[in-house]
Amino acid sequence: MKIGFIGAGKVGFSLGRFFVQGGIPVTGYYSRHRASAKEAAAFTGTEQYDTAADLIADSDALFLTVPDGAITAVWQEIGKYDIKGKMICHCSGVMTAAEAFPQADRTGAFIYSMHPLFPFHSKYETYRELPGAFFCLEGTGPHLPLWTKLLQQLGVQAQVIPAAEKKKYHAACAIASNLMCALLQESLDLLKNCGFSETEALSALTPLAKSNLTHILEEGPTAALTGPVERGDTETVKKHLACFASAEDREIYRLLSMKLLALAAEKHPGRDDAQLKKLLETPAQA
Repeated sequence: MKIGFIGAGKVGFSLGRFFVQGGIPVTGYYSRHRASAKEAAAFTGTEQYDTAADLIADSDALFLTVPDGAITAVWQEIGKYDIKGKMICHCSGVMTAAEAFPQADRTGAFIYSMHPLFPFHSKYETYRELPGAFFCLEGTGPHLPLWTKLLQQLGVQAQVIPAAEKKKYHAACAIASNLMCALLQESLDLLKNCGFSETEALSALTPLAKSNLTHILEEGPTAALTGPVERGDTETVKKHLACFASAEDREIYRLLSMKLLALAAEKHPGRDDAQLKKLLETPAQA
């Protein structure tokens, strides 16, 4: 199986190098920006193509590693060529194969989505970090077992999910990654109000955040839970709620603490947390 890439950004660079390094043949790259395709081809030891038609002809599978908003437009362009029997794949976390590639049955192509659950921070370095990462697969063709096996041979985790659950999957990814940034910023803002610089605040939070995340990942959120909600400390939670300058920030704390209260109930079955529950059930006032 020979893989071609349309689009030469961080994902295209990284996956191409990762595949080549793992012994999977990559034909090369085509991009509207010829220079980026040339650079990606040099980085992966493959070919730079001047036309999509030539890349399609030389490839059994095509990865459309372009921004989410451009995937369908690129699909419509390559649909003008003979792609019967080809495997067409995108790497969007939220779009299904059918959403990205409408009317695929008319082309005779097999359509898939393959989402690496990993932050692509560098087009030159990320490929080194991919072993051990998780890849989510979905699609309508018969090759899902093949892709699963290939990815596992490359040292990554791979799992097929139903198309109907793709949005839930991506929301889960965003919570574990992107929303963590927002939560940490909440902590930094509060510490800055206490007189910390941002550098000092990050330094102070680093041991706490790293230790807590390690325990969460090793033991699960319920076992790792500590703090006032876990202790059932209503008075401390009340003081926390009072320290936020905006109703929006109080709501973030309140709603997440409601989720923590459910974890605390698992950790301490039978404990009476009625007072704390009543406090947290009251929405913040503007």
